Amino acid sequence: MDGDVYVTPRYLAGSSGDGNAGFAPVAHWPHHHLDDGPHQLVVTSPDHRIRIGWAGDDYDLWTISAAPDAMSPPQWMAIANQNTPAELVGALTAALAQDWAEDSDRFLAAAGRRSDAVEPLIAAGWTFGGLDRGWLRINAPDGQAGATVDVVNRHADESITLWAGPAGWGSRAGIVFSSRTPPHLIAATAKAFTDPAPVPRWRDTLDPRLATHATLTPVEPPKSPAPTPRDIRSRISVRPPIPVGSVPRWSTTTPSALLPARPAVRR
Repeated sequence: MDGDVYVTPRYLAGSSGDGNAGFAPVAHWPHHHLDDGPHQLVVTSPDHRIRIGWAGDDYDLWTISAAPDAMSPPQWMAIANQNTPAELVGALTAALAQDWAEDSDRFLAAAGRRSDAVEPLIAAGWTFGGLDRGWLRINAPDGQAGATVDVVNRHADESITLWAGPAGWGSRAGIVFSSRTPPHLIAATAKAFTDPAPVPRWRDTLDPRLATHATLTPVEPPKSPAPTPRDIRSRISVRPPIPVGSVPRWSTTTPSALLPARPAVRR
């Protein structure tokens, strides 16, 4: 287990320091390790229409995009910052891995209502916070996460933002989606925010501002399972025999316990 505490809710877990959980759904796709440029690793779909970039030492840690073909500019883009739990990014990459096929453009289709993108939040009990300067705001019950939707600019680079954690460079997580991102992909990411399952982290690497609002549960090592009746029988069956003494091969006498001493005869 990569951590000594479980963090609940998961959107307050911060970054684990690596991108393993985000890349796991596309581990079978081509990996490109780059020496130059902002991204140290770029994972692409086999036809290079989907690109997932990891910048290990940058604030914009993840850059995910999709294009009609390998040489076209991105049709949509999602950017997650360095405080975003990789498990949330993994929900997006898992949806992309499921959508991709050589003869499919599902990961490019922007059909559907913009409200569909945040429907999982509403279904989980998140509430509308009203309109503010053209932004529709949705808030988590604990006030430590939310979504903002640009309802004015239909072609914004920051059309929908999912965020979590107290404001601050080291504590606020954020995933920004451009306007043409398919709503079902945003919905898959939003649903991961509402997943009640905790995620493991190391307590000493968790930002104190996140720890203040999250619930931390110690990770206990797994206990050995109780033996079953079959286990007990198998142990008995292999128990070595108890020695009862030996009998000379030329003797027909069966060993027996010693007789008690005869009391002395009185004279």
